[in-house]
Amino acid sequence: MPERAASPRVAALVGPYLSGKTSLLESLLMASGAIHRKGRVEDHNTVGDASPEARDRAMSTEVNVVEAEYLGDRWTFLDCPGSVEFQMDALNALMVSDVAVVVCDPDPARVRMAMPLLKFLDQRSIPHMIFINKIETAQVTLRDLMDAMQGVSDRPLVLREIPIREDGKVTGYVDLVSERAYRYKPGERSDLIKMPEQVRDREMEARQELLESLADTNDTMLEELLEDIVPPKEEIYETLAKDLAEDRVVPVFFGGALEDNGVVRLLKALRHETPSVGDTMERRLVDTGNGEPLVQVFKTVHAAHTGKMSLVRVWRGPVKDGSQAGGEKINGLYAFTNPGQPTKIGEATAGAVVGMGKLEGVNTGDLLDPKGTREADWPVPLPPLAAMSVRPAKHGDDVKLSGALARLCEEDRGLKVEQSAETNELLLWGQGDIHLQVAMARLARQYNVEVNSEKPLVPYQETIKKSTKKQGRFKRQTGGHGQFGDVHLEIGPLARGAGFAFHDKITGGVVPRQYIPAVEQGVREWSRQGPLGFPVVDFEVTLYDGSFHTVDSSEQAFKTAAQLAMREGISACAPVLLEPILKVEISVPSDATSKAQRALSTRRGQILGFDRKDGWDGWDVVHGMLPQSEMHDLIVEIRSTTMGVGTFSWTFDHLQELSGREADQVVERRREMLENA
Repeated sequence: MPERAASPRVAALVGPYLSGKTSLLESLLMASGAIHRKGRVEDHNTVGDASPEARDRAMSTEVNVVEAEYLGDRWTFLDCPGSVEFQMDALNALMVSDVAVVVCDPDPARVRMAMPLLKFLDQRSIPHMIFINKIETAQVTLRDLMDAMQGVSDRPLVLREIPIREDGKVTGYVDLVSERAYRYKPGERSDLIKMPEQVRDREMEARQELLESLADTNDTMLEELLEDIVPPKEEIYETLAKDLAEDRVVPVFFGGALEDNGVVRLLKALRHETPSVGDTMERRLVDTGNGEPLVQVFKTVHAAHTGKMSLVRVWRGPVKDGSQAGGEKINGLYAFTNPGQPTKIGEATAGAVVGMGKLEGVNTGDLLDPKGTREADWPVPLPPLAAMSVRPAKHGDDVKLSGALARLCEEDRGLKVEQSAETNELLLWGQGDIHLQVAMARLARQYNVEVNSEKPLVPYQETIKKSTKKQGRFKRQTGGHGQFGDVHLEIGPLARGAGFAFHDKITGGVVPRQYIPAVEQGVREWSRQGPLGFPVVDFEVTLYDGSFHTVDSSEQAFKTAAQLAMREGISACAPVLLEPILKVEISVPSDATSKAQRALSTRRGQILGFDRKDGWDGWDVVHGMLPQSEMHDLIVEIRSTTMGVGTFSWTFDHLQELSGREADQVVERRREMLENA
């Protein structure tokens, strides 16, 4: 069996929600001696999921970094969130990992939950193994499960072991390379046993399938099989390691993390077959530079005791505390030997994952050498799918909230903050309701900023359908100079999306030139809130007549006169409500296409059709138009009908007239809101 380089390596634990990644991490740490007592998710005492937000919800809400050593090899495990709402952290972590362990359930119906993740791994050529967890609960044969899993993987799966069953229960396994049999001992290392006769035929069949899969990438092995020569075990191991590093095959293991079954076997495979940091750097980076230290940021955190900390993978070292990274001085270098309690160190070698303190100008994804930041290929932030309107609970905390939100978005690239120009709300966008709830909990805990949140307002607008002419006359007499302005306006509709146009047709100086801009300004100010309570768009106003007073006229008087004309004349123009319509593309497995279409139709949407999703076998993209008012919980419905894997993207498309009961309800709610403001 080949030995790998001694430099630290990084393995990311990823997989669908509830597949048992955090429990597997506990078992890996126990097997490596990093901990001496396992925690349980339900007891809130695991090494992973250490934050209050994660423990409150019994789910990973951010990547956890843990160091361990196994048989002299140093490892960093990145325990990544399984929920799709926190997947940005997982994608970032995978970009600096030497290998990924994809943890799956032994349920064919839930296999599809791993497909988006497997797609990302193959698109980025990231080496990965599959660990089928909870094998003791399997209700189907491993063969059937493998068939289902192959349906969601672009790369061929190679089974590395077969189960030994006694009375219908998996009690051990046979390793297909070494051809050794083991019996599980819960909480302990498995016992080496004689291979049971009842599995020998299945072992021979499965081993032949493994060799034939490897022969597709190894001509020497292909010749040996054609000549009925059994390849040496060393050759099999070398081919497995090479194919894994090149993302040609996906080795599959199984076990049960809760009782430590199969975990040591997984650790040994990681030890012997995971590529080195040098291999990963060559795969990831085109320009490896001139030998200077090189690191890449995969996570940014803000902690009370250290301030801003950039979590980095050291591609090339050594990196020393006080040295330069990205053109800035490193103010503190931290290792993760104690989970949740970074330990200050003086130097980090190639392969290590460390925290770097107070690199203020550095962002997640940045590739840093001592002199500056280099261009780097990195996943783009996920598009926002759900939003909440937020405001500080305490008066005067607006600036504090803005700063906290900026840091929160720096930590989590799945979040986005937007100041809505239409509704003047501060919007926090995320990947779903739980994602937003966790973000607001962190605002309170980390930054001491309590917020009030509510469903965002829909940016309705209004327009007119008819033309009219109206005079606006403003006259006020006071003790000194009075106020006088007189305008004649023609008001008319414009095509949808045209905005606002102002025309000046004054002749003979009946309205002096210096007052005409004030007339336009008066109309613009009036249009911020029309008769239905919303901004008025897609209309034009023509100033064609008027009069003035040589002493009492002023810009303010003409502005007021224009607003009076608009206010009095608009009722004759048939005002109508406009609602924003979004263009949406819903991506779902093909058996959920009809459900996605139904989600649109029941929300007053328009179905435009669907196409096969490019590069995704068995997936469709449903195209449609959807009122923005119906978008708020769309992602919840899509995920609930697709086991969490469905998603959608959206863009604003146009404004559309809204009438009838829905329009009346919108206008009434707007009136009540304005009265209570």
